[in-house]
Amino acid sequence: MTVVPRALRMMDAIRKVSTSLPGVVILEPRVFGDERGFFLESYNERVFMELGIDERFVQDNHSSSRRNVLRGLHYQIKQAQGKLVRVVEGEVLDVAVDLRRGSPTFGGWEAVRLSGENKRMLWIPKGFAHGFRVISEKAQVLYKATDYYAPEYERTLAWNDPGLKIDWELEGDPIVSAKDQRGLALGEAETFA
Repeated sequence: MTVVPRALRMMDAIRKVSTSLPGVVILEPRVFGDERGFFLESYNERVFMELGIDERFVQDNHSSSRRNVLRGLHYQIKQAQGKLVRVVEGEVLDVAVDLRRGSPTFGGWEAVRLSGENKRMLWIPKGFAHGFRVISEKAQVLYKATDYYAPEYERTLAWNDPGLKIDWELEGDPIVSAKDQRGLALGEAETFA
């Protein structure tokens, strides 16, 4: 019998897929399914450390939204948060925008479809704005954060900044909160050093 090293077994638990933004990665967990349903491990500290994500998560959040709701683009200028985002019901277009001034991809964005069906997760490290638009009738979004919510440091980047040219794959006008409608364009927004 061949013995597989523990580190290799752990790495098989979640597949890491790079994106166009350094640090932002898609995570595809191994799913075990049968006629009863499925099982997956959405977080394991040892596995994440092997994948290079050695952050400590301190808060879990749950968002429920209906079709065409657009939330974001949010970030905290102090007490910056890394976020591990997944969708347990429905489908969203999840977007990260690089706000790290020294980054070669500053102002760049990545959009990833996350759904209860594909079970993908998106890791968004500190230094990025985050938002999503609901594609399905409704969506349940869960995300883990590496720092606590601090409303005094929360900032909103304009979801419709013409300089960013984010393709939200809109079907009509999105449903956007009053706060998110007041988001600032990248040229006016506070960013990270």
